[in-house]
Amino acid sequence: MALTGADVAKHSKADDCWVIVHGKAYDVTEFLPEHPGGSKIIVKYAGKDATEEFEPIHPPDTLDKYLPKSKHLGPVDMSTVAKEKTEESPDEIERQKRIQEMPLLEQCYNLLDFEAVARRVMKKTAWGYYSSAADDEITLRENRSAFQRMWFRPRILVNVEKVDFSTTMLGTPTSIPFYVTATALGKLGHPEGEVVLTRASQKHDVIQMIPTLASCSFDEIIDAAGPGQVQWLQLYVNKDRAITQRIVQHAERRGCRGLFITVDAPQLGRREKDMRTKFTEQGSNIQDGQVTDNSQGAARAISSFIDPALSWADIPWFQSITKMPIVLKGVQRVEDVLKAVEAGVQGVVLSNHGGRQLEFSRSAIEVLAETMPVLREQGLDGKIEVYVDGGVRRATDILKALCLGAKGVGIGRPFLYAMSAYGLDGVDRAMQLLKDEMEMGMRLIGATNIAELTPALVDSRGLFSHAAPPSDNLASAVYDPLVNPGQRVGVAQAKSRL
Repeated sequence: MALTGADVAKHSKADDCWVIVHGKAYDVTEFLPEHPGGSKIIVKYAGKDATEEFEPIHPPDTLDKYLPKSKHLGPVDMSTVAKEKTEESPDEIERQKRIQEMPLLEQCYNLLDFEAVARRVMKKTAWGYYSSAADDEITLRENRSAFQRMWFRPRILVNVEKVDFSTTMLGTPTSIPFYVTATALGKLGHPEGEVVLTRASQKHDVIQMIPTLASCSFDEIIDAAGPGQVQWLQLYVNKDRAITQRIVQHAERRGCRGLFITVDAPQLGRREKDMRTKFTEQGSNIQDGQVTDNSQGAARAISSFIDPALSWADIPWFQSITKMPIVLKGVQRVEDVLKAVEAGVQGVVLSNHGGRQLEFSRSAIEVLAETMPVLREQGLDGKIEVYVDGGVRRATDILKALCLGAKGVGIGRPFLYAMSAYGLDGVDRAMQLLKDEMEMGMRLIGATNIAELTPALVDSRGLFSHAAPPSDNLASAVYDPLVNPGQRVGVAQAKSRL
């Protein structure tokens, strides 16, 4: 017999805490001290339906995986659950107005346009998580400006009536040398989450990397794929290696074709824009007599399991548990690329985590320009596949990376922004725009296929100079600058006087 709303409502305290998620009741009392986001956010929903808060951040199978079966209390008759009366905030009312005033999808002509629209229509907490980067966000901006310090050396009078930019990555064919890189918490931007990216990737024959911290469950994302669709797994390594092994081997059984181990996040960087949105709104908690700060945004709330002890010594173990190609994601210096070759992994992703980790990390494209000549000099360029991510917003960026020697590039945030603003249609258009730009760029650079993209077609001498580039009007208009508390107060006071 189903529980009623009144049954659950009796358990509404920190020492006796039941919650409803997706129509089922759970006793989470003993779990409160262990919750990475702190206890207050759960206690806020004690005795109530917590689905709306739970849904964007946790895959639907989270409670089944991590809460003992004895704490699963059974179904709830939702017709007996009192609906919370919530008044829309002025911010939300204004946001809904902006949604009604959104440009037509056809008015988005490039990836930065999607970012501009998303900034206006996303919830502040979601925008704060997606757009934030480490510290002063200098690395975030450098990722973009680095591409602007490279110039082309096009060939002329080449027959470019037909161009082919298809390629292979980790041995599997794809229509274009970019992939959807792993980004967490897809449901913050769209109710269907990462499966939207899966469907768009299928349509365009683009490889999708499935994130460890997805809002959808891994199996949901796999099940949404079409026949023959290629997907990779991005892995944050759990302190409990048994859990890590289970995840990896399950992914292999379900058909994943590559394992991308994130190696640049032994601790998450300080993403202050995300922190200021007070994702969990709970401030400080007192747990076990200790004051713990849980106001550091969504990122910290979902990542406490990541193992800071991960090292080169673990690579043979990974090679022993899977036959998937192994790629190290987040390599930032040529010396570590050489170590990766020696370790026998199949690839590296040169990346600074989208500028979200160590501030003043060099851009991936700069590290690529340093790395490839060394690999060629040592005869190792055929031993490992090199990918880059971070700051890619145009097909010209993809072309520059391929000319320097990258096998492909990862693109993350732009597809989240397209999804957040326009759903599947937005991601579809974003991918098609890149393909259109790629065709044009190949013709204008004088290359008919990927093999013809060589270092001779680019001038990368300016990459290693970190002087400020010319103003980038599109990116400058979209960039959401960090604001300190004093500025926030000033803005609020100015609004109050209007």
